[in-house]
Amino acid sequence: MKANVATAPQKPALLRQLGVVSASALVISSMIGMGIFGTTGFLAGQLGTPGLVLGIWVVGALCAFAGAMCYSELGVNFPSSGGEYVYLTRAFGPTWGFMTGWVSFFAGFSAPIAGAALAFAEYLGHVCAVCTDAHPRILAGSGEWTLQFGKAQTAACAVVLICTILNVTGLQRAARAQNVLTAAKVLILVAFIALGFGIGHGSWQNFSMHAVRTTATPIWQQFFLSLFWIYVGYSGWNAATYVAEELRNPSRTLPMALAIGTALVAGLYLVINVVFIYAAPLETMKDHIAVGALAATRLFGENVGGLFSALMALSLLATINAQIVTGPRVYYAMAKNGAFLSAAAKVHPRWHTPVIAIAAQGVCTMAMTLTPFPQLVNYIGFTLNFFAVMSVASLMLFRRRAGWRKLRVVSFCYPLVPVVFLLIGTWMIIQGIQLKPYISLAAVLTVLTGALVYHFSIRHKSPESAVVETY
Repeated sequence: MKANVATAPQKPALLRQLGVVSASALVISSMIGMGIFGTTGFLAGQLGTPGLVLGIWVVGALCAFAGAMCYSELGVNFPSSGGEYVYLTRAFGPTWGFMTGWVSFFAGFSAPIAGAALAFAEYLGHVCAVCTDAHPRILAGSGEWTLQFGKAQTAACAVVLICTILNVTGLQRAARAQNVLTAAKVLILVAFIALGFGIGHGSWQNFSMHAVRTTATPIWQQFFLSLFWIYVGYSGWNAATYVAEELRNPSRTLPMALAIGTALVAGLYLVINVVFIYAAPLETMKDHIAVGALAATRLFGENVGGLFSALMALSLLATINAQIVTGPRVYYAMAKNGAFLSAAAKVHPRWHTPVIAIAAQGVCTMAMTLTPFPQLVNYIGFTLNFFAVMSVASLMLFRRRAGWRKLRVVSFCYPLVPVVFLLIGTWMIIQGIQLKPYISLAAVLTVLTGALVYHFSIRHKSPESAVVETY
């Protein structure tokens, strides 16, 4: 007689349901966001010449593509959700893995989503005055760090809340919305470029007109410091690595998504910046967040310019949604391996989404909208650059291991690709510490806080938290 054996119910898990198109859309939407829509106006004052403004976007593109190729190789060998958390845990131990996940929660996703939401409100303010105000109320702080609240923060919090609820109720629904928003974003930018050159009232003489610089920092130092803004503009080239556990055939899908997304966005960015300068001289666009709205108004007039401002706000909505998709997968992967709060690993039995991780990120993001846009950008750029450098450095360690799968694009003239990324990234860190000490300190404190939380709250609960599943 056979004994009746009770079968334990399986826990809800993430599903492999994203293909190349959805993964590439995720990369593109994650990249095209507050960087391109809110950065060039500040670069105009920092660098002062059109040649340097365009040149720094080219340098940023090369760095982003080098990083994307290195991450592709890491992702092919570790095709599980989590990105840098997985790579640094494997390379340097669970403390580093936890710190990158901790930093991702604040500087990797919550802060960029907050910045994109603030830029969204700024663009929307050009067609709806109730969404933004020139002088928000200062709640606390002074100088480089303040907390402020006004109409823009209210609008930013509202859009974050809506997208968070959408993502809680299912990845497929969010992915379909993401594909539509991504297609709309690319079409809007292509139309802006085509119409700007075709019928826009711009001037090629703007490319010979310089701006009075807003900083006394020597130009060679400022160039590397300004790369933090470019880094934020290109951030998202690694987005598909965060949902690797939900990709179909990740060894093929992941490299293709990173390469296609990064290359398309890099080309698009360069052309868009040409349109911006064609529309307005650098002196006019200095320190404007909504530089796209300014350019559209000068090219097409108030009415059409207002339409493009609304459409660019829609494009930023795609970025916000894409980052709300990717971020919680990092916290989910950490919690699943005992390296984060266990609640972050909870998957909803019906929607198959990490609901608590998504909700926690939404709350943190809404709090971060109280920080002004320029401070957010510098904080994000410094912190993310540091962990990207660490991740690419880990690749050089992994390549010494037997059985490691090497991609041809990284092997070409090896170690040229990772070394270029590492040299530029390291020099950016040095310049950031020297020229922006307070922002650097905030980034360092974020990292150190993560280390303390791990050692005092996480490590003793799960001594095996260093183990990351290999697929």
